[in-house]
Amino acid sequence: MFRRYGAGLAQKVPTVAAGLVTALALAGASAHASEVVSSEVYSKHLSRPLTYNVYLPTGYETSGKTTYPVLYLLHGNDGVKNDWVVKGHMQSTMDKLIGHGDIPPAIVIMPDANTNWYVDLKERMETAFFGELIPHVEKTYRTIKTRDGRLIGGLSMGGYGAMSYALKYPEKFKAAALLSPAIYNPEPPRDSSARFVKVFAEPNGNGEYSARVWQQNNYPAYFDEFLKKGIKVPMYINSGDDDDFNIEMEATRFYELLRANKQPAELRIVDGKHEWSVWSSTLADALKYIFRDVQRPQRND
Repeated sequence: MFRRYGAGLAQKVPTVAAGLVTALALAGASAHASEVVSSEVYSKHLSRPLTYNVYLPTGYETSGKTTYPVLYLLHGNDGVKNDWVVKGHMQSTMDKLIGHGDIPPAIVIMPDANTNWYVDLKERMETAFFGELIPHVEKTYRTIKTRDGRLIGGLSMGGYGAMSYALKYPEKFKAAALLSPAIYNPEPPRDSSARFVKVFAEPNGNGEYSARVWQQNNYPAYFDEFLKKGIKVPMYINSGDDDDFNIEMEATRFYELLRANKQPAELRIVDGKHEWSVWSSTLADALKYIFRDVQRPQRND
């Protein structure tokens, strides 16, 4: 069953539950306005449905065979697919940027990843993302099916996932946005959720956090391989200056590493904590950066 949000409506919904409105509730909305649709694909790798929200830009339904760039936008720890719409004001931000010509019309995919940190540990999320979600999206929606039309972004845990995917698979993404990314090096702080979610644990263990497993799955472990590929992925990185987990320091260190290796990147340290006021207020800036060189919608008559 599809669930749809009319343009601008989602920002008025105070809770995720209230945000799950049906198409019938929006019968009066313009058929040509942007919308957010809830859907799913069954994942054999996860042994469950992989649900997601998809933002379709204004005019998508009437644009014939036009294909669009696509952004995969990842939620944070304990988050859900509705967060970017309800808390992050993603739909109105996209509408405004597209309407002003700051970014091209685009599709946004917001998967419901559970708390698995987008890696193949607690469950095979990384394998499902690349082996099932992306192929499903490219079959179901009119997306540009090349690296030049594909972007990745996320916040906190999702920033960790977006960074990991961009570094491991630079051939798949044109640019990446990392909002308050949980990319602690060498280890997460004592109060980080990364230590308690039973993801970074030894195989066949008791689920307790393992420094070894964390370090095997953090960027220093595969950064050299990224550089060897010689594919540049521009990265937008930010953090609040009062981040509860000192992510401003981690973001700055990662930015400096990228720049020292002649990788394109921009860093923003803004006023705020590890909270939605930071992410929603900087989303537009991040989108303008990562969409700069993306392939524009293509008419395929």
